[in-house]
Amino acid sequence: MRSVVITGTSTGIGWGTAKVLIGNGFRVFGSVRKVTDAERLAAEFGPHFVPLVFDVTDEAAVKAAAGQVRGALAGEKLFGLVNNAGVAVAGPLLELPIEEFRRQIEINLIGVVITTQAFAPLLGVDRQLTGSSGRIVNIGSVGGRNAVPFLSPYNASKFAMEGLSESLRRELLPFGVDVIVIGPGAVATPIWGKAEQIDVTPYRDTPYAVPLERLRNYMLGMGKKGLPPERVGEVVLLALTAPKPKVRYAVSPQPLQDFIARTFPRRFVDRMIGGRLGLLPARG
Repeated sequence: MRSVVITGTSTGIGWGTAKVLIGNGFRVFGSVRKVTDAERLAAEFGPHFVPLVFDVTDEAAVKAAAGQVRGALAGEKLFGLVNNAGVAVAGPLLELPIEEFRRQIEINLIGVVITTQAFAPLLGVDRQLTGSSGRIVNIGSVGGRNAVPFLSPYNASKFAMEGLSESLRRELLPFGVDVIVIGPGAVATPIWGKAEQIDVTPYRDTPYAVPLERLRNYMLGMGKKGLPPERVGEVVLLALTAPKPKVRYAVSPQPLQDFIARTFPRRFVDRMIGGRLGLLPARG
């Protein structure tokens, strides 16, 4: 049975990917931070789901989980690692507490480095293991190609993910381990629904009060119209199994808008986004 490790499986894309892979005959080792989530998912998915309890920023816990997976593989290589766990920190960069920016990078970027270092030997860097080399699938974002105001910490982490993945893919060429990025647009997951929790009161007396409220409402609307997480799971399945996978897959509920943001002149896109959020200076 082919085995894949997925980080952040309690909800959202991680949950949807686990569901799709298990439905296609995979064994999934899924990371969660809470024992209650581990028990819930084990009951939901059955014996082909093996919970791993760790926080991606806890290097010792991640290494211990990699040892657990190595023991279960019994000398065979891991088929895939899906780096999915992440959060989205929002707020105007000039007003944002540094610890919040640091938390964003620790989870979304350094966490990926920690898990990759821990599980890469099982994918084929350890040449003593048997079987074909595995693949790493990094869950990026449309926000890794096009940045939005007030999400600079998140955008920074996802832009960095693109560069990290490209460099790592080339570093792993000697081992036959591929690295693929998936850049989803809006997905019906808690990371979008949590936009309602964005506290705009600290910025009430700043020029950002109205634009922040507009962004929060936009994110809530997009979350309701977002893709089901299983749709992203299907693209992960493709990235893991295609004979000649692309280096990057985009999956979005609004491909035209993403195309405009990606291909039109950047100053034009600045004005388009600024006008929608109310960030353009008043004409005197």
